[in-house]
Amino acid sequence: MTQTYEDAAEFLAILPKHAALAGLDLGDKTIGLALSDPRRQVASPAMTIRRVKFTLDAQALLAFCTERQIAGLVLGLPRNMDGSEGPRAQTTRAFARNLLRLSPLPILFWDERLSTVAAERALLEADMSRKRRDQVIDHVAAGYILQGALDRMGYLARQGNADG
Repeated sequence: MTQTYEDAAEFLAILPKHAALAGLDLGDKTIGLALSDPRRQVASPAMTIRRVKFTLDAQALLAFCTERQIAGLVLGLPRNMDGSEGPRAQTTRAFARNLLRLSPLPILFWDERLSTVAAERALLEADMSRKRRDQVIDHVAAGYILQGALDRMGYLARQGNADG
């Protein structure tokens, strides 16, 4: 049975060697999507899905995953600053449970604390207009979430190669 993962090493172990991943920044009104290259080195912001209702949101997300041959999802988990989980984290976990009923894609929960803050800072430094920032912030944040997970998995893969 396909499941969710909290540990990047366990998630990495079940993935094919070369296949892209998608990063998700789940919001109340939007879902930001980012995409990795097949070697899982670089995350690129891809698009934002405007949320309507779960079935339509999932349909759009899964169409993106099919089109891009995605092997797994990295879903930002909004923890509180002390590491605890509040209502937003529970909503994210419920989204993942519902998605698993429709798709065999494995899901890694990734701590997304400060990802939107980092994305906003990068967009401000790029001197982007407020209107344009509002259009891209969600998928840029998804890029930060995915890149964090890719960096961790890359580190784990290098450690595994050094050990063996």
